[in-house]
Amino acid sequence: MSDANPVGIVLVSHSAEVAASVAELAKELAGGGTEVPVAAAGGTEGGGLGTSAELIAAAAASVDRGAGVAVLTDLGSAVLTVKALLAEGDELPDGTRLVDAPFVEGAVAAVVTAAAGADLTAVEAAAAEAYSYRKV
Repeated sequence: MSDANPVGIVLVSHSAEVAASVAELAKELAGGGTEVPVAAAGGTEGGGLGTSAELIAAAAASVDRGAGVAVLTDLGSAVLTVKALLAEGDELPDGTRLVDAPFVEGAVAAVVTAAAGADLTAVEAAAAEAYSYRKV
């Protein structure tokens, strides 16, 4: 990791358990990823399935170190919620980007790349590149 502050990563899922599990997996596969701030924003405040603008905003604030925040989402309304927060302009830290990437593979690529000291643009590119990972 370079001396610069790392890019923060937020994982938004309709399920708190899915978001937390993907965050744990990505950090472990990044060698522990202890220097990369990763936050899960899954489900609703009441613990149900869904997405919460408040949980997403709090997660983004918690991982913001000034180098930008990459937000990865699972399904439709998670994307719409993040887009709405970005459009409002004051709910998310400056330099927050919604990253178009597969949720699990993209999260791993984002955390690994951030752990290597990459900037937000490189983290976003690595996560998006995960679309090309072939399984057969």
